[in-house]
Amino acid sequence: MATPEVIRLGTGAGFSADRLDPAVELAAKGELDVIVFECIGERTLAFGHRDRMADPMAGYNPMLERRLRAVLPLCVRHGTRVITNMGVANPRGAAEKAARVARELGLRGLRIAALVGDDVSALLGDDTPLPESGVTIGEVGRRMVGANAYLGADAILPALAAEADVVITGRVADPSLFLAPLRHAFGWAEDDWPALGSGTLVGHLMECAAQITGGYFADPGYKDVPGLARVGFPIAEVGADGRAVIAKLADAGGLVSERTVKEQVLYEVHDPARYVTPDVVADFSRVEIREESKDRVRVSGAGGRPRPEQLKVTVAFDGGLLAEAAVSYAGPGAAARAELAGQIVKERMVGVHGCNAPLRIDLIGVSSLHATARAYPSNAQDVRMRAALRASSREQAELLLWEVEALLCCGPAGGGGYRGQITPSVITQSAYLDRDLVRSYIEIIET
Repeated sequence: MATPEVIRLGTGAGFSADRLDPAVELAAKGELDVIVFECIGERTLAFGHRDRMADPMAGYNPMLERRLRAVLPLCVRHGTRVITNMGVANPRGAAEKAARVARELGLRGLRIAALVGDDVSALLGDDTPLPESGVTIGEVGRRMVGANAYLGADAILPALAAEADVVITGRVADPSLFLAPLRHAFGWAEDDWPALGSGTLVGHLMECAAQITGGYFADPGYKDVPGLARVGFPIAEVGADGRAVIAKLADAGGLVSERTVKEQVLYEVHDPARYVTPDVVADFSRVEIREESKDRVRVSGAGGRPRPEQLKVTVAFDGGLLAEAAVSYAGPGAAARAELAGQIVKERMVGVHGCNAPLRIDLIGVSSLHATARAYPSNAQDVRMRAALRASSREQAELLLWEVEALLCCGPAGGGGYRGQITPSVITQSAYLDRDLVRSYIEIIET
């Protein structure tokens, strides 16, 4: 098969709950070779394990069916492959659901691949170190619910070689979802570090969807973005030499500019000269970014060095229950009354009930985004006191809600609008495994 000159990649989602209509627009009008739905974060994965423990058939992205029903017919019509990590903690279950959706849509002859093997829970033990916190898994003191290695593009290649129309993975590194079809199309070797670095740059730019088309960039009066309510998702036109143009549909909202691209290059990158992925240690320090025309930006100049010998692993723990309760105060002295309410809740939970669980009190509307910020302005007249507790039992969680609601009569004055909820929570930490210990494989379902 002849090597194509350019591969057109589109992003269908940049996180688990991303919008659907921009993906549908791309599938319909983007003339894409591949559309990638990137939908896993650390907490998303942990919640997937929690959901699968409650129901063995669950554990994949809850929007999988809705997304595939909307885009699969368009992708089949235009010859666009789908690659996604919506399998989360259950890629097999997700692939089976995808196959049922395809059959119900009358889409026969599709090949749906599930990538299995990122779940490495059986390879870890109580003595496994967690370098970021300096403890072992056993010393965390919480139940481990799952552990997943970050797989690379090489794990996806067998599915593409098997001509899969839909590839569903669990934990694959975000840029690797985009690098895999580039390696497949252009025949890049697993040790062609400059090419892999260039492909990783493309994946890194594309992985967060609207972040590069103006969404997270927008800041009114400083960085204005047109049509943000209908912001489009990005397209990457990538050549065999790794050079790429980042663009969007002409009639979609948002913008692609040197500034949006520069911001995304640096997003979550601690060292631009050493961006570590399962595929390559990429070097973004000499990347060139040039605006070719309206909403078209060319990127080039990424490099790379040999990939790491170990794979990063996300280890998920049961975080217990998160109790949240809030009450509002308005009018003169609202900030002082809200602050007093928070002090009362803390004294009741700790001094009266002997609770030693992590407790946080915030005054929303005054100073709530930073836990250490306590310089409350005295003239605020619309404040909401929020209390949050990571509880070890249902009884402890309910106690916080009870104490906050009791403020309505027990004071201070003028409280109202009480709301409270209790939800399961998770905690994640990172470990590392020798890559030779992690074995992945592909399972194919035909419709």
